[in-house]
Amino acid sequence: MITVKNIYKKFDDFEALKDINSQFEKGKINLIIGKSGSGKTVLLKCIIGLMKPTSGQILFDNRDFSIFSEKEQKKMKMEMGVVFQGAALFDSLTIQENVMFPLDMLTEQSMEEKLERTNYCLQRVGLENTNHLYPSELSGGMKKRAAIARAIAPKPKYLFCDEPNSGLDPKTSIMIDELLFGITHEFNTTTIINTHDLNTVITIGENIAYLQDGCLEWQGNKENVLTSDNQKLNSFIYAQPLTQKIREFIKQ
Repeated sequence: MITVKNIYKKFDDFEALKDINSQFEKGKINLIIGKSGSGKTVLLKCIIGLMKPTSGQILFDNRDFSIFSEKEQKKMKMEMGVVFQGAALFDSLTIQENVMFPLDMLTEQSMEEKLERTNYCLQRVGLENTNHLYPSELSGGMKKRAAIARAIAPKPKYLFCDEPNSGLDPKTSIMIDELLFGITHEFNTTTIINTHDLNTVITIGENIAYLQDGCLEWQGNKENVLTSDNQKLNSFIYAQPLTQKIREFIKQ
């Protein structure tokens, strides 16, 4: 479980996050949703250590990340897997080398062990036999799956995804959602996903935090996100086109 307590983040006179308090549950899909500029990316970056909060605490299973030494933070980051928006694969490396990269950096495994883990991760995301291809030879959806394989290679306790469906067609987006849901429950990870994709919200959103203007305005799950009486949440949800899947969900 990841707990954030009284998180503030300021950039000069601009307050990007204002007293955020929330829990992100182990073994579940935790979503941070909100329109552009709501603070969701800033919050995610604070949680994974790419930004330092102005004040507040971030607890990983009751361990306070904010007071860790540099050595302790590095060790903690070995427990994290991150899927960046746009996949962020290394263009000059093969898919095998990309997936193996965190194992090279963070472990002392033998080449045989690293190759075995890499092949397992590629198989788990449906990319077997792509080892010697380069990112330029993959479709957008395949690149995202390769990025997920790289993120889970070190067997992380915590998995973070920034807009994993960005730029993908609806069918591929569903595939990515199902993959992340399966991995989260199979490995019992604490998974946090930034998204504004309403299909993701109603399909796999087990714990959902809605941010607006840097404030946590609502928290719940996919069962009650469409029936909330929170007007700020509703203005975000119903500003989006309703797909057939969402209409069917509402009718249930």
